[in-house]
Amino acid sequence: MDRYTVISADCHAGADLLDYRPYLEAKYHDDFDAWAATYVNPYEDLLADTADRNWNSARRVAELEADGVVAEVVFPNTIPPFFPSASLMAPAPSRTEYEQRWAGLRAHNRWLADFCAQAPARRAGVAQILLNDPAEAVREVRRTRAAGLTGGILLPGAPPGSGIPELYSQVYDPLWAVCEELDVPVNHHGGSASPPLGDEPAARAVFMVETTWFSHRALWHLVFGGAFRRHPGLKLVLTEQGSGWIPGVVEMLDYYHGRLVAAATRATTAESKFGAGLAASMGASPSEVWRDNCYVGASFMRPHEVPLRDRIGLDKIMWGSDYPHDEGTAPYSREGLRIAYAGLPPEEIAAMTGGNAARVYGFDLAALDRIAAEVGPTVEEIAEPLKEVPPDATSPAFAPGGSVRVW
Repeated sequence: MDRYTVISADCHAGADLLDYRPYLEAKYHDDFDAWAATYVNPYEDLLADTADRNWNSARRVAELEADGVVAEVVFPNTIPPFFPSASLMAPAPSRTEYEQRWAGLRAHNRWLADFCAQAPARRAGVAQILLNDPAEAVREVRRTRAAGLTGGILLPGAPPGSGIPELYSQVYDPLWAVCEELDVPVNHHGGSASPPLGDEPAARAVFMVETTWFSHRALWHLVFGGAFRRHPGLKLVLTEQGSGWIPGVVEMLDYYHGRLVAAATRATTAESKFGAGLAASMGASPSEVWRDNCYVGASFMRPHEVPLRDRIGLDKIMWGSDYPHDEGTAPYSREGLRIAYAGLPPEEIAAMTGGNAARVYGFDLAALDRIAAEVGPTVEEIAEPLKEVPPDATSPAFAPGGSVRVW
């Protein structure tokens, strides 16, 4: 092995706003025209001259190859039709708007299938769904899988006050069942589960403190809700939420799991009511569920997280560049890999930078190896510790300090 085959498990793409129109059912065209005419994009990066990185396939391939990346898992980024922003968590206030938003997500998914087809075997597109109607979500999972989207689904958040059932609810069992049946990964991306915080000056700081925690909730909701007991083949991927928090949180969940199961067998204790019925419904311990069913999209993995890789699970970690976001490592992904992984055994680096993602998302690793033989970072290069951070690097991967942070 002279070069690493690097698959980014966290990239983002989407169509330019008006380019979604051909992918909408015709009956929505007039409504789309009216909506698009008044829409104001809230995101500066989608107005900049670099916005076409989201939809310009040739530019994207060239920039990723220059960055040493040969394949990508493609999460959404631009705004789908009829949405005020990219957030999927808030329920639509009316039936009409709900139907329009589903039409917008189907349009994005159709566009994404075509976009992935422009770089065969190099893109695993992540389909978007809503949770308000699980039967409709199941239909979209089947349709997008048949259309060639291999990145799974993006699981929306269900924050407090959202108006939809919490993720531990068995109402979602049909969705987990079809994902298990079709081997469709369930992806939960950071930032997609926080409740609205308002416009007070402290809102941004509170968001930064809480946003990853709200994203982590999907793990313990599905564990304690018994989703993995009823669907043992279900795969959950937690992406761009960090990875250093995992060992401690899994240990904490194991503690509560054991405590609740034990309490259920002692009817005279004050805690017995909390454990009643849980012993049978939860199934395996959280650490066993993590071992058998869960993965982490460890976007731009930080140096302080790397020593925890064995506790996280070396076969669980999938590096991501977060292209084309400002917080991503591009165009310095080689330097990002060096600052995190220099000095590690090459076989471990190969697993975290490509092998694990190929297994989870079904990439043809042999085919990608042939591309990486030309553009992938060399083993010798990544083995060299990074002594100087590029002065214009914007990714938190290069932030100083952080040696004791584990969340």
